[in-house]
Amino acid sequence: MDAPEGRQPADYTLRMASEAPVYRWDELDLEKVTEMIARKAIVGVRETMVQTFLKRGALVPRHVHGTEQFIYVLQGALRTRVGEDAVTVREGDVLQVPAGAAHQIEALDDTFVLDIKGTEGPCR
Repeated sequence: MDAPEGRQPADYTLRMASEAPVYRWDELDLEKVTEMIARKAIVGVRETMVQTFLKRGALVPRHVHGTEQFIYVLQGALRTRVGEDAVTVREGDVLQVPAGAAHQIEALDDTFVLDIKGTEGPCR
């Protein structure tokens, strides 16, 4: 049975709830990547969202993703290198890293970021 134009069927929300998971960051496991970096991730079929905690001085070595990446700095500051460009991003900034661009990150302060990129295999 179709809903009238411009309206949703009454059970739309209930049907979507069972097909659309809801996550709470505080309930996800914290993965300790190194002594200086920890993260929580939600991995979808096509996209991945990651909360990353970097202690001051943490370094993410130069690497490449096959998909575009957005790094939203929620707290702190990062010194980044994307290709040959050096950029410092701070609280409230969003860095867009193009697909295939080699990049590295260094935390200038204790830093908390939200990272969104396409789901793929390990970094190169």
